[in-house]
Amino acid sequence: MIKLVSDTIDRSDIDSLIEWLSQDDIPRLTKGDLTWELEKKWANKIGTKYSVFVNSGSSSILLTLAALKESSKLKNKKIVVPALSWATDVSSPMLLGYDVKMCDCNLSDLSCDLEKLENLFMEENPSVFILVSPLGLVPKMKEVVDLCDKYGVILLEDVCESMGSKFNDEYLGSFGFASFFSMYFGHHLSTIEGGFINTNDEDFYHLLLMMRSHGWDRDLPKWKQQELREEHGCTDFDALYNFYVPGMNLRSTDLQAFIGLRAIDKLDRYSSKRRENFKYYVNKLKVSQLNLEERHSDYVSSFAIPVVHPMRVDIIRDLMDNGIEVRPLIAGNMANKPMWKGSKEGLENCKLLDEQGFYIPNHQDLTKENIDKIVNIINDYE
Repeated sequence: MIKLVSDTIDRSDIDSLIEWLSQDDIPRLTKGDLTWELEKKWANKIGTKYSVFVNSGSSSILLTLAALKESSKLKNKKIVVPALSWATDVSSPMLLGYDVKMCDCNLSDLSCDLEKLENLFMEENPSVFILVSPLGLVPKMKEVVDLCDKYGVILLEDVCESMGSKFNDEYLGSFGFASFFSMYFGHHLSTIEGGFINTNDEDFYHLLLMMRSHGWDRDLPKWKQQELREEHGCTDFDALYNFYVPGMNLRSTDLQAFIGLRAIDKLDRYSSKRRENFKYYVNKLKVSQLNLEERHSDYVSSFAIPVVHPMRVDIIRDLMDNGIEVRPLIAGNMANKPMWKGSKEGLENCKLLDEQGFYIPNHQDLTKENIDKIVNIINDYE
């Protein structure tokens, strides 16, 4: 079996975790000091001022969008999301009452078609745009940032599939107002379950901290706690159960933070291997309708390899018969999912990917022999 993903938590991680758990004094397992240490390490790695560790990548989307609604940053409730995305890029704003507009993808880096995106910005005047970087591919970040600046749109980056990818030597996730990362088993790094929100905005960071944990002030710096308590006439005792904003419980644990602190040290090595595999795939794969490349400004920390072919059903059958895991191309066209009740117009590229797209394995343990086997099966359909 050539698996789609390979576990990033290894035996040495488990041995270290067991040793940590076996202390005479049982370490704190719920969110504590290790979570703060992890957040600082991750913010420093990505190149932002702040990071908030939550219980999943999907929770990072939900919390960020909820915090934006609680803030005064929205000019309206309109948000643009890519039709080629993940369920929670679409369902989270739907659940929170945003007016969701979908944008078609392009057929090179699979992020939003920039001409269609600008048309949506002009026609709809949205407050927010979620930029998804599919499968580790790098969008045209300068053009995206310029468009958002031009039309006064808040840029959020979904980097759940692109951890380690860079534009002009800066990590994806450092360009927007906030960004989302996933630490799920199948992604570049894992804390079993988990996710991050990164931002440079201090006020928004404080809001995220409160809304992650019920709406109270316990996670805030002392000066901010005191400011809030004085503003609301709250004693230190009453502040234990005082709630300043509507919140949730989306916390992760120090047990997962312990794993995450070790995981971050693996990112460069794993990304390098994924990039090497990506380039090998691109040179070998002859039949896909996609124009895959790594532009001179990009560093592609590839998550998986997308393929588009009219003989998809037959290719998938042959791959599976040869013990090769394969999946639909992310979620295809999210406008075709039963949960979506809005417009399906203007999504021709996503329609093509929905009908003919799939993705094949790439991970840090994949060998060139594995890649040759996969590519030879697909290239037979040239």
